[in-house]
Amino acid sequence: MTQRQKIDQILNSTESRDVTVVKGWVRTRRDSKTFSFIEINDGSCLKNIQVIADNTLDNYEDVKKITTGSAVSITGQQVASKGKGQRWELVATAVDIVHLTPDDFPLQKKRHGDEYLRSVAHLRPRTNKYGAIFRIRSELSYAIHRFFKEKGFRYIHTPIITALDCEGAGEQFCVTTLPLDNLTLKDGKPDYLHDFFSKESSLTVSGQLNVEMFALSLGDVYTFGPTFRAENSNTSRHVAEFWMVEPEMAFCDLEGNMDLGEEMLQHLCNYILNNCKDDIELFARFVDKSLLTTLESVVTSPFVRLPYSEAIDILKKSNRNFEFEIVAGRDLQSEHERYLTEEHFKKPVIVYDYPKEIKAFYMRLNDDGKTVAAMDVLVPKIGEIIGGSQREERLPVLEQRISTTGLSRKNYWWYLDSRRFGSVPHSGFGLGFDRLLMLLTGVSNIRDVIPFPRTPNSIEF
Repeated sequence: MTQRQKIDQILNSTESRDVTVVKGWVRTRRDSKTFSFIEINDGSCLKNIQVIADNTLDNYEDVKKITTGSAVSITGQQVASKGKGQRWELVATAVDIVHLTPDDFPLQKKRHGDEYLRSVAHLRPRTNKYGAIFRIRSELSYAIHRFFKEKGFRYIHTPIITALDCEGAGEQFCVTTLPLDNLTLKDGKPDYLHDFFSKESSLTVSGQLNVEMFALSLGDVYTFGPTFRAENSNTSRHVAEFWMVEPEMAFCDLEGNMDLGEEMLQHLCNYILNNCKDDIELFARFVDKSLLTTLESVVTSPFVRLPYSEAIDILKKSNRNFEFEIVAGRDLQSEHERYLTEEHFKKPVIVYDYPKEIKAFYMRLNDDGKTVAAMDVLVPKIGEIIGGSQREERLPVLEQRISTTGLSRKNYWWYLDSRRFGSVPHSGFGLGFDRLLMLLTGVSNIRDVIPFPRTPNSIEF
């Protein structure tokens, strides 16, 4: 039995084959008097392979009934294509119909709007655009692991269920086995003593606090997995379930942290440009005409490093009528971040040394007592794509920061232990994996780079 070949293997091969087997889904079928052209795609690459099926086939009348979306197995001879745009085509010796798709297949038309395709998220990977997105997503995942492996990092699996709020924002999904239709209350709140974990538990917003423990034993580590935020937001940059890449490094200061963030972004963009050329070209042609220019600027230009106070001054002097007012001591909004990267500097920017009031308790307090050693990496079209800091390694300062932010030291006892026993300077950051995909593809809505997006009032699939 001849083994199935992937279409990308066939199109990249250098020699013809007398017998080739292709299995995939029909994109189009065109009939003439004596033969049919069938375009097949199997998901291995953006391109289809053209199959010529002539009327000498025993089941040719059935071949002419094949519909868009049908699954087929084609056996044939691989020959040089007479048409433009592809090197090889198949002359079929057998066409087996694995499944005939009915005429109400939702993707009959060649182009559909993104809003409609979100309503059929289970089928949209069959389109060119979404097939390309998820091939890039797969390659990017591999590139991340390879990047860290080559730099000597260890991959740590951090828990998804947690009893802590890493960010202190309180926007977490509760995890409980308590009967919601008959809750036992204590002081007006659910009595979690009778719950599965005997305390209030949530889905994590970050693996950082856990992975820090391994940085203080294994040195350079990272975690890469799903995180969750119960933020009732319908913006193009937010979803309830998203993926984060979070490295953590012992004996590393803020400068080293910024170095790694810049190196990682440049490496990943360059990797995808070199290894996903056809898929990236699709987005450069049909989604964002400036995509290649943007990615080249990320890869080739040193990032600007800018203290928060200077960023505020630049924004105030811009004479731009921003929707959100520029106020020192407040966090930057997306429109401010994009102005810095797209108009003022025209390249990625790392803003650092933020006011302590707008950053998390674990970020190292600077000598001025007013700012923390935090850094955000901003990129064109997206804004913030990395957020990180040097961590507060001094036990008394960390205890004070926990108290002043209204958190309980009791809940963070194990985290504080890491500062009691062998504490060292260390740093880390979180890279928004899905936002990086937006940067790489020019796609403007985060819901379109996630297989099944989770948003307010939407969990159909």
